[in-house]
Amino acid sequence: MKKFYFLILFSSLCFSQQDYIPSEDNLVARKWFQDAKFGLFIHLGIYSVLGDGEWVMHKQNISIEEYEKLATFFNPTYFNADEWVLMAKNAGMKYITVTSRHHDGFSMFESKASEFNIVEKTPYGKDILKMLTDACNRHGLKIFFYYSQLDWYRDDYFPRGKTGLGIEGRKEGDWNDYINFMKSQLTELLTNYGEIAGIWFDGEWDQFEFKINDNGKRELINKKMDFKLDEIYSLIHNLQPQALIGSNHHLAPNPGEDFQMFEKDLPGKETKTFATKADDIGELPLEVCETINGTWGFNLKDDKHKSKKKIIQYLVKVAGYNSNLLLNVGPMPNGRIQKEHISVLKDVGDWLKIYGKTIYNTRGGPIKTTDEIALTESGNTVYIHLLKNKKTYHIENFKPKINSFKYFNSGNNVNYELLSDGLKINLEESEIEEINTILVLEL
Repeated sequence: MKKFYFLILFSSLCFSQQDYIPSEDNLVARKWFQDAKFGLFIHLGIYSVLGDGEWVMHKQNISIEEYEKLATFFNPTYFNADEWVLMAKNAGMKYITVTSRHHDGFSMFESKASEFNIVEKTPYGKDILKMLTDACNRHGLKIFFYYSQLDWYRDDYFPRGKTGLGIEGRKEGDWNDYINFMKSQLTELLTNYGEIAGIWFDGEWDQFEFKINDNGKRELINKKMDFKLDEIYSLIHNLQPQALIGSNHHLAPNPGEDFQMFEKDLPGKETKTFATKADDIGELPLEVCETINGTWGFNLKDDKHKSKKKIIQYLVKVAGYNSNLLLNVGPMPNGRIQKEHISVLKDVGDWLKIYGKTIYNTRGGPIKTTDEIALTESGNTVYIHLLKNKKTYHIENFKPKINSFKYFNSGNNVNYELLSDGLKINLEESEIEEINTILVLEL
């Protein structure tokens, strides 16, 4: 193992991510990502057995000894990779991001770096990531691997961060061993599963220290431990140059990252205590992740299932922010996805079959998205998405040179006025759609 670590360290030092220049294949992948617009997030692990979300180990302060027993109950015999992938594809999604290892330290793949994994410790005994990756390849979807940087299970995640402090059974360890462990697992993920779309990191924030400044805003004052991002990002890009790296740290992008994500929040909106500030939005492709109900991992009591209308309108708003939407499901411990989620995803897919050209391959429009209006554009075409059931809209400070202005569905001309302070739109009652009235503006 020491030799393996040396090779990893050597390869990671071949070039510095501080001076990172993305490869041509990486730039192509970034464009594909921006065009894709819609992906499926999957949170599945031994935490699913308890039906109390993916943070149950932390929330209930379950000891290491007790938590290990969950693996013996985890047997997702109804898991069918093709069914999952086809569900995503029929929903209009272009990629899947799946949890390879969450904060509980349990690996959902066969790993020589940790025996605490699905193949060695569960009665199921199969590599779900391998089956899911193969199914994605069969059906034309790309796959990302979610990977947690924090760990509530291992001794060498030491010193501890902000979370998991009530979990008993861990000893003190060496932080450098933990970094080498992550390099080992990432090498496995990037060599044993063929070409992957990217790595979705989460958990760096566990080692951050913040204060609230005079403006009432969260301000980073210290990073306790160094996650060696320069080395780890170099490792990834050396092994698979096209692979996109993103990290859910809620800060401005680090050197070496290829896309920027926002958790349960539109880019820069700052509606959450952990939200990314508007002035920390970089120039990279963007992604918003959101749950289909209330929690990421399976929760028996979570009945806050989002409606077709709510999901579609959020997808539209996200696209208006020039971002992708990564929509999460938390499968049950038997390997099945809840019927409510299967049903609503089918409905969203049916909508996208008709209106997908206003979302896919577009970029954010020239006017900032609101609760009422979102704009997407492709070339000289601007799609105006009207999200309220009303007849008159006013888009301030928008005075385009209009070649044509029509309803997406009927092709009829739109009644509008160019005013000194913007564009006034007067809709026909018969043209108003319940979910989203779409207008096509040719400039």
